[in-house]
Amino acid sequence: MNPQTHLAIDGYVDAIPAPGTSWGTARFDLIHSPADADRIAPDTPDTVYACTTGDPRIADVLLREIQPGDLLRVTGTLVQPDDPQAPARFTVDGLEVLEAAPAPMVYGLVLERFGNYVVVFDADRDQVPVFTASGRWVGEATTADAISDLIDVYEEGGLR
Repeated sequence: MNPQTHLAIDGYVDAIPAPGTSWGTARFDLIHSPADADRIAPDTPDTVYACTTGDPRIADVLLREIQPGDLLRVTGTLVQPDDPQAPARFTVDGLEVLEAAPAPMVYGLVLERFGNYVVVFDADRDQVPVFTASGRWVGEATTADAISDLIDVYEEGGLR
């Protein structure tokens, strides 16, 4: 059995944390970059830690609130497996969010307000869905130029 070390590690969450093998557990990968980039070789790789927790409170936070790119500080027990190619296993008993990742952006999709209406421009399609500001479906304009005509027909009672 390999020696165990209790320590704190700062790193970024690589993917959405997943439920563990039993209730109240979770697992995730943490990417740790070398702390002093000026003093190490430029090609020094990041370290990947395969993290798990058996603490239901930590598992709940991981599964509900943590997203890829979040910077975390985890404390717990580190065990390096016999295979040097395998990621180190880290059992987490403490978790602190140092910095949340920015909210994901939906590229190519734009919502625009036209008075009491909202239209959805999608870079991948010509058709333009139209809704009322309260969320009621109006219809789909065949092109951006046809939005006004669609709204006029809706207001005259033609599409309800």
